[in-house]
Amino acid sequence: LYNKGSYPPYAGGGGFIMDGPLAKRLHKTSETLELYPIDDVFLGMCLEVLKVSPVGHEGFKTFGIVKNKNSKMNKEPCFFRSMLVVHKLLPPELLQMWDLV
Repeated sequence: LYNKGSYPPYAGGGGFIMDGPLAKRLHKTSETLELYPIDDVFLGMCLEVLKVSPVGHEGFKTFGIVKNKNSKMNKEPCFFRSMLVVHKLLPPELLQMWDLV
């Protein structure tokens, strides 16, 4: 489905942050491209057209977080405080995280 050797840089799953003007430009650009079935990659394709490169941030845990189930750290607000997006947490775990923070 994709005619290039590799995908363009893209923001991997879970979430991302952008300003309003970029969101409007992405919307217009998305209407000029054939829809691609992987949403993360499609966003990267749109960014590529706009010549915008995504930037990584330590607060985005797109592959989840490593937690020791017996660790006191799991109940420590500072453990979660710097995280913006965390993938692979179950709803009860998300609620617990937000209660701690």
